[in-house]
Amino acid sequence: MKRLLRIMLGPVAHACAALLLAAIVCCPASAQTPPPSAPAPAAAGAGPRQAEPQAAAVAPANEPASPPTSVAAQLPRDLSAWGMFLSADIVVKAVMIGLAFASFVTWTIALAKTLEIFAARRRLRGELTALARMSSLADAARKFGERQGLAPLVRAAMIELNLSADASDKEGIKERVASRLERIDAATGRRMTRGTGMLASIGATAPFVGLFGTVWGIMNSFIGISKSHATNLAIVAPGIAEALLATALGLAAAIPAVVIYNVFSRSIAGYRALFADAAAEVLRLVSRDLDREARRPGAKAWDGKISAAE
Repeated sequence: MKRLLRIMLGPVAHACAALLLAAIVCCPASAQTPPPSAPAPAAAGAGPRQAEPQAAAVAPANEPASPPTSVAAQLPRDLSAWGMFLSADIVVKAVMIGLAFASFVTWTIALAKTLEIFAARRRLRGELTALARMSSLADAARKFGERQGLAPLVRAAMIELNLSADASDKEGIKERVASRLERIDAATGRRMTRGTGMLASIGATAPFVGLFGTVWGIMNSFIGISKSHATNLAIVAPGIAEALLATALGLAAAIPAVVIYNVFSRSIAGYRALFADAAAEVLRLVSRDLDREARRPGAKAWDGKISAAE
């Protein structure tokens, strides 16, 4: 039985194998899917010529944009104080020039008043020492008649004594002499403080003038930002630096002015104290002469020699 089945199925198996082999051999090549990695021969030949335009078209897109202007080109060439002044706005320049002039005035007044106060104090101390050794107003008139220190005090006292020669109230004479001396002291104080008011004005207003220049410069910087549509610090920094230079000049003018004004105030106060001591010494000489005259009834208060010294 097995042998019979083997005989019957043998030709069938061979026939099926032959049909399968024929189907594989006779299958068209177009039905086979080519591998994706293998390019077509025609495309391979045209590839170099087509790639060149594409590369030329893609290259500009891949190239970086033209670099912006360098920071060194955006900044002024000279970042010194003089360079920033030259590149500043006209208003800021005017503020800087005004502050520089104020600083020049400050130091000019400082030099002039220093020499004046030093010379006046030195002269007054010497004259006050000499006045303390005088025994009468006549001696003081001969000593200080032609000098500028205590001469006004002595002359004023002698004028009042001559005008009050016939007065009987000695206390009234002293009061009138003291009044004249007080007026001279006040006039001397005004003369010594001449010019210091300018220092006070500069010290009070220079910082605000510099602040005005700063505000103006920063405002111009913001306007430049809005026009250039750029927020780079290198663009904003020069304008802000120029603006802050105005504030620096304002402080440079104000701080010395305030310090010098305070120094002069103390020096002038000391000078006026010395001058008040001299006025008190003159008043003591007047009182001494009046007391001496009181001990000589019927005698004139002042003779022609003292009047001539007037």
